[in-house]
Amino acid sequence: MAANVFEECGRRGWPRGDPLVADLVLMMELTMSWSNRRSLGAAASFALALAAVSPAVADDVVNIYSSRHYDNDEQLYAGFEKATGIKVNRIEDSADVLIERMKSEGQNSPADVFIATDAGRLWRAEEAGLLQPSDSEYVVSRIPDHFRHPDGEWTGYSKRARIIFYDKADVTEPPQTYQELADPKYKGMICTRSSSNIYMLSLLASMIENDGQEAAEAWAQGVWDNRARDPQGGDTDQLRGIVSGECKIALANHYYYVRGVAGDVSGLTGETDKIGWVFPNQETTGTHVNISGAGMAVHAPNPENATKFLEYLASPEAQEYFAAGNFEFPVVDDVENAGPVADLGSFKEDTMNLSKLGENQAAAQETYDRVGYK
Repeated sequence: MAANVFEECGRRGWPRGDPLVADLVLMMELTMSWSNRRSLGAAASFALALAAVSPAVADDVVNIYSSRHYDNDEQLYAGFEKATGIKVNRIEDSADVLIERMKSEGQNSPADVFIATDAGRLWRAEEAGLLQPSDSEYVVSRIPDHFRHPDGEWTGYSKRARIIFYDKADVTEPPQTYQELADPKYKGMICTRSSSNIYMLSLLASMIENDGQEAAEAWAQGVWDNRARDPQGGDTDQLRGIVSGECKIALANHYYYVRGVAGDVSGLTGETDKIGWVFPNQETTGTHVNISGAGMAVHAPNPENATKFLEYLASPEAQEYFAAGNFEFPVVDDVENAGPVADLGSFKEDTMNLSKLGENQAAAQETYDRVGYK
């Protein structure tokens, strides 16, 4: 019955991801005979009306809206359910789609927790008024300040470094800083994603904060002038470009490379020995880092369970998962990097509060646009 209700809700444009709709109609299925039910649509309408009066509150449920799309996250949710007895209901889509969904659902949204990759996406949810502060002392004690929103609206729970990769055969003096990527000696060598990509926006936003607007714009112009090809594809495609010889230098998050080392990534696995890497800006600001993070939804119907989930993400168990299961870096000091991630070595990171990546996001896009960066 529940599956049919979800289909009916989808047809009518209702929030079919709301677990309460399915639960209420399932109860109706058990208590009403087919003879006195008019139709599936009537049953779904009744359930939705009840949901509007009483949001999805349950002692043993937490509703997660997540834009993470990693298969290994199943282990994360299973670990939380085992540790707490709280069932995880999950809706997955892109961050922008989930943000629009939460806005349209308003006060009746079943979302308890919003998860996104990149502080810039968390900032978009914050700006839309979709998050509320969480004051967990455990989270504050575990997670460094620069990975937490100043007012507690979101927290970073895993870390990724955006680093410089290069062709070891052809690049004998790879750039040691982000700024050096704009040096004319690297003309025709650099591959990046498009300027509208959130990772590119956040990197330039950090440079606006660290170096100022004028220097950031000069950098964007220089990197554009040094391109080996017009921006295209994702981070893995930039690394494949090095393997194919089309690119000599590329920017990518560290774990895309590690996946090629550890797993089956077409065009990359078995070829990673051709690629070198640099953690940029070790003598100055440190390497630009970003997060996968989460915040409590503003209308969370299960706030206590949401807090328990956010606290679980800061636990040693979850942090070890981030390090070993998805090749990310943990954000706490008492969990070590594992496997091929550890082989990258240690590095100095930029400790700018990541809220600045959101605050400078519009300026970053405008800067790229001014120099014609596609």
